[in-house]
Amino acid sequence: QRILRLAEMCRRLETEDEKVLPFYPSSLAEWEQQDARRVLEETPSEPLAQAMQDYVGLERFWQRFNKAKLEEKALERALAALANRNQHLQQLLQQYLQGFALNQKMLRDFHTL
Repeated sequence: QRILRLAEMCRRLETEDEKVLPFYPSSLAEWEQQDARRVLEETPSEPLAQAMQDYVGLERFWQRFNKAKLEEKALERALAALANRNQHLQQLLQQYLQGFALNQKMLRDFHTL
């Protein structure tokens, strides 16, 4: 019940794009999707599979959860790439400023001669 309440609360925070197209398109071929649907519609025979039938209603929750985790990982990678780029740009700026200071000193020395 708590998870369902949280899912309802999160639904209000979704963007319009997420409400219209909440998940990425499936990477499965059409025949693979049909096989998956067929398997889900069959009555399970193993005890574990029967127990999991009780949680089929949480499938959308887990899809959203996994999507959020994937986006979090993608953002972490993007942040790391931006941090590396920032560090590189800072090094270039430092080199430029050192070269600029050296040129200024050489100009002053040249004018004093």
